[in-house]
Amino acid sequence: MPAISEKTAILFTGATGYIGGSVLQKILQHSEANTFEITALVRDAGKAQILETKFGVKAVVGSMEELDKLTELAEKAHIVVQVANADDDSMMSALLAGLRKRHEKTGDVPILIHTSGVGSWADGAGGEYASERVVSDLDIETFDALPVTAAHRSVDILACKADSEGYVRTYLVLPSAVVGYGEGPLYEAGISKRPSVLVPLLAEIAAKRGRPGVMGSGKNIWAIIHVEDNADLTYRLFSAALTDTSTLAHGREGYYLTENGEVTLYELCKAIGTALVAEGVATGAEPTVLTPEERVKYFGAEAYASLFFSNVRCRADRGRRDLGWTPKHPKEEIWKEVEDVVKELANKLKKSV
Repeated sequence: MPAISEKTAILFTGATGYIGGSVLQKILQHSEANTFEITALVRDAGKAQILETKFGVKAVVGSMEELDKLTELAEKAHIVVQVANADDDSMMSALLAGLRKRHEKTGDVPILIHTSGVGSWADGAGGEYASERVVSDLDIETFDALPVTAAHRSVDILACKADSEGYVRTYLVLPSAVVGYGEGPLYEAGISKRPSVLVPLLAEIAAKRGRPGVMGSGKNIWAIIHVEDNADLTYRLFSAALTDTSTLAHGREGYYLTENGEVTLYELCKAIGTALVAEGVATGAEPTVLTPEERVKYFGAEAYASLFFSNVRCRADRGRRDLGWTPKHPKEEIWKEVEDVVKELANKLKKSV
């Protein structure tokens, strides 16, 4: 740990993103935030200026593809909070290289909190069935058995291996499908993206088709989590790692899932369709099957569509047990997001006519 007289150097990536903004806000509200020296890597020079002048965050303009810059910034940080990308091996390797240099030069064992995801055990159900498989973050053998080719897995393995080598302590946050609007000062200042990915994408597809679209019967189940509850777990993990790493699970055992409820894709798409029909921008509420051509057209790739219509079920047992984490936003709040997203989309479509 840094000397008490020094400020704790923190590198934050992903501040302008939907999830990242919610996490950074929480850290800025920490009771000891005046002892933090936070550096954020952002692409937009205008947003960088706002971060510095309004929020006291040192902003470095650059991208996650500038690997030498990532290594340099990571070397200066006791804590790296990575919320920008869950699938970039080069990015993770660059951050770890900087943290290794820091350890070798100073003896400090820095901390990496990396936001990954639960897509690693997506089963490719194609919407045809609901799986009984539910993964707990206490079941370490399940994570060990995941293939390196699974979504996010190669990056997670790099982080866990680094921890096992002793030069860094790594903690992995795995959000389920994140829902809800981003709220708070970073969103109000135009720094961070407010809407989620899941509901707006499905709503846009439904509006373009005239009705919702699913793969198979849409029976597959996704665990969901509100963006604020996900940020709260990450914040609790950050606070715990900052003060006491002796008993906090890390590395191979340091997986922290976030979830609070489940939804089938049929259920979600039907709700979106009903709202779109009520707004007069869709002709039918009942989901119909997406053709192979539509899956590529609307999702960009067959594999991405397959991920949406897979089963991804989980239990966030570790955060509840070890961090006292209790999510506050029930599943039912997703229907409010559906209503808000559809109204916004409908207004936009009506104005464009």
